[in-house]
Amino acid sequence: MHANDERGVGAASERGSVTAEFAAALPAVLLCLALCVAAVQAGAQQAQLVGAAAQAARELGRGDEPTAGGAGAVREVENDGRLVCVRLTAPSGVTGLGGLGISVTARACAMDEEAEG
Repeated sequence: MHANDERGVGAASERGSVTAEFAAALPAVLLCLALCVAAVQAGAQQAQLVGAAAQAARELGRGDEPTAGGAGAVREVENDGRLVCVRLTAPSGVTGLGGLGISVTARACAMDEEAEG
């Protein structure tokens, strides 16, 4: 019976060390998970801005007033010969990153149908 008591005490202490190691590793795992979620959100926002910039460039190329813009985005229009380019810049929609000054930018160009030559 004495041997069983020793084995039980050893197993209990090992269980405690596993719990402590898990508690120490948990914040790192949560941080990695949060960074992965933030990367996916930033990628989705980038894709939305690319689509909005392309639509605005096509509309400007046809001579229409652009309706696309993206939420909170700043639009810059550049004319480069026969191309009209639109750059949209918006603060990051990822929680916390927009407050740090991180922004997402997209640029798209289309043929300018009103340009000469």
